[in-house]
Amino acid sequence: MTETTRSRRRGAELEHAILDAAWDELTEVGYAGLTIEAVATRAGTSKPVIYRRWSNRAELVLAAWGRHVPVRQATPDTGALRTDLIAMFARIARRVDTVMHEVVAGVMGEAFRHPEVAGLLRKRLETAPFGDVVRTVVERAVARGELPPVDMSSRATRLPLDLVRGESLLKGNPITDETIADLVDDVYLPLLRGLPGLPEPDPASPSTVD
Repeated sequence: MTETTRSRRRGAELEHAILDAAWDELTEVGYAGLTIEAVATRAGTSKPVIYRRWSNRAELVLAAWGRHVPVRQATPDTGALRTDLIAMFARIARRVDTVMHEVVAGVMGEAFRHPEVAGLLRKRLETAPFGDVVRTVVERAVARGELPPVDMSSRATRLPLDLVRGESLLKGNPITDETIADLVDDVYLPLLRGLPGLPEPDPASPSTVD
């Protein structure tokens, strides 16, 4: 890449080039082997340019993750709660591949040393639209009569992701269909059936009075 080409890149174009380079490095050498210098070389820029946008390696990797890992996907709709959940858990398992395993483990390690990194990771997990998918699956099950209306807390909606990620970090192997079925049947379905129900509407409320 020539100096002229480098100088022409600004704003989003330069940022995307850096994030693409970071993702390529992450895929090739893993989180532990990734360096800002290598990313700068691959992107055709300099370390100071990168550090002006991201303070450290963890912040850069989280940004690259956000650019390259799709977070919005169609909600499973198989016609039954259990098979919807199995399809959803399987989709999560496909995303938690070797690269994602390293990203999460590596960033969590740096989060213990840098509170600002912990905040970024927490914000990414809290703002991801995954909870909407879980709520839609549950609402459809309620509409079919498979569940009573239940109070879905943020912890309950986040649990499928936590379960799959924990299984991956613990065993380090691809998650099997049998394991997915066990997580659904032994953990998540019983949890959904044990959640507190939504309060009944007050018949004396203004909205229900003629």
